[in-house]
Amino acid sequence: MLRQLLRNHLGPYRRPIALLVALQFLQTCATLYLPTLNADIIDNGVVRGDSGYVLRFGALMIAVSVAQVVCSIGAVRLSARTAAALGRDVRADVFARVQSFSSREVAAFGAPSLITRTTNDVQQVQMLVLMAFTVMVSAPIMCVGGIVLALGQDVPLSAVLLAVVPVLGLSVYAIVRRMRPLFRMMQTRLDTVNRVLREQITGNRVIRAFVRDGYERERFRGANEDLTEMSLGTGRLMALMFPVVMTVVNVSSVVVVWFGAHRIDSGGMEIGALTAFLAYLMQIVMALMMATFMFMMVPRAEVCAERIEEVLRTESSVVPPLKPVTELDRAGHLEVRGADFRYPGAEEPVLRGVDLVARPGEVTAVIGSTGSGKSTLLGLVPRLSDVTGGEVLVDGVDVRLLDPGVLARIVGLVPQRPYLFSGTVGSTLRYGRPGASDAELWHALEVAQAADFVRGLEGALEAPVSQGGTNFSGGQRQRLAIARTLVQRPEIYLFDDSFSALDYTTDAALRAALAAETAEATVVIVAQRVSTIREADRIVVLDEGRVVGVGRHHELMAENETYREIVLSQLTEAEAA
Repeated sequence: MLRQLLRNHLGPYRRPIALLVALQFLQTCATLYLPTLNADIIDNGVVRGDSGYVLRFGALMIAVSVAQVVCSIGAVRLSARTAAALGRDVRADVFARVQSFSSREVAAFGAPSLITRTTNDVQQVQMLVLMAFTVMVSAPIMCVGGIVLALGQDVPLSAVLLAVVPVLGLSVYAIVRRMRPLFRMMQTRLDTVNRVLREQITGNRVIRAFVRDGYERERFRGANEDLTEMSLGTGRLMALMFPVVMTVVNVSSVVVVWFGAHRIDSGGMEIGALTAFLAYLMQIVMALMMATFMFMMVPRAEVCAERIEEVLRTESSVVPPLKPVTELDRAGHLEVRGADFRYPGAEEPVLRGVDLVARPGEVTAVIGSTGSGKSTLLGLVPRLSDVTGGEVLVDGVDVRLLDPGVLARIVGLVPQRPYLFSGTVGSTLRYGRPGASDAELWHALEVAQAADFVRGLEGALEAPVSQGGTNFSGGQRQRLAIARTLVQRPEIYLFDDSFSALDYTTDAALRAALAAETAEATVVIVAQRVSTIREADRIVVLDEGRVVGVGRHHELMAENETYREIVLSQLTEAEAA
């Protein structure tokens, strides 16, 4: 997965990668050349007392060192820019794919996991690429070049390398092999911590209302300790890596000095050659250590790449049409024909053969007990999910054939739990129509019964809105969400239990103002409160995903037992009449 991810996203950066590889090659060659120059200076200059030779080759060493530094700076700069560009592109692709998901895919992954995959997982892959460009490109060149040049200094002494390299390789492989499953579990437990923390921050008021602070602290402590335990396990393996490598390095250095001293004593090699051999040995070992450091990062990056690819390869159940319809009569006629909806793997469908007609200038209400599929039915119209059977038509065209932009302009949804993005009241209201004037915003606020409390805010339309609108009460959030949809001016209004947090007086005033504002539009209301929908032109009664009654209030009271039970659970016989 990691290889596939890098192949797909590093393609546009072939030229910078080729240039940085060339720079890394040059700086590595310069690094390898320096010990040979040093050996020549010792053997031909210092030992013989030739200061001119020392100065000439010393100047050459300085020039090679400067070239090495320049190439290294250029390679690191290109590596950082390329790795950052890769991270940017992968994050953008993951974000775009998540934006295309329906509620089904988002629920399957979970919001905390999607956040972790978009941020932490991408960062791990980006860090691996950065280290690969700055370290791994030069490591094999330095290792192979060091071995060749070490052989050039003294072939018998090079036998030490035959023992050092395999021992290091096997040690690193044994440790890295155990790291991969630990990293996978660590990322999963990071998701859990993210989820628990997100729930506790979002549900802070509920926690305090039920005095569950101790329980939530214990829940977070458990998730945190699980992550800590797994991190310690991987940390122990990583900590074991460096002592193993350094032990091999130090033992091999002692062996080289021991045998090298005997070689010099017998006249088999020069002092400068031993110095150069020790330098090459250290370069070879350093290259292996750099590769070791990379191998420590690879297992975690592989796990992260698999999680990223899982998102990128997941196709949304709501697929844009290949040849979308971009023109409609814009009359706002809505019809649901034999709609079925079933969640993947569910034994029973949520909706079964639902029929519904909503016409312009009329108010159509949907009511039913909890879990009867009311919100699911409403979500089929703006394609939050697609029907698994039947069809949903807007102006006679199946919504699955409509251009998403056209559908978004025609249909305005006020969700059951309104969400307000951070910004100002003005930016919140203009979310669906950025070009709306202040006068249009105030008109929408008047209709939504929100003008009075907005005027009371410091800054009015410029008053700040926190993430999710948490600096407003539930009723204020609902009214701002209704005003936001009114500013959009769609042909079809969908209100998904959008009046539940309002008191009866505000509810009545809002419905009266809405009736005048949406007189020519199609209005569909899902509500639990009977008083909200009793004056509707058409009431659709749902029970366990089926339509069990359609009619006006007085008709259903006389003929439909399900509707009658719902009404009498809230009103007396006299109030219902």
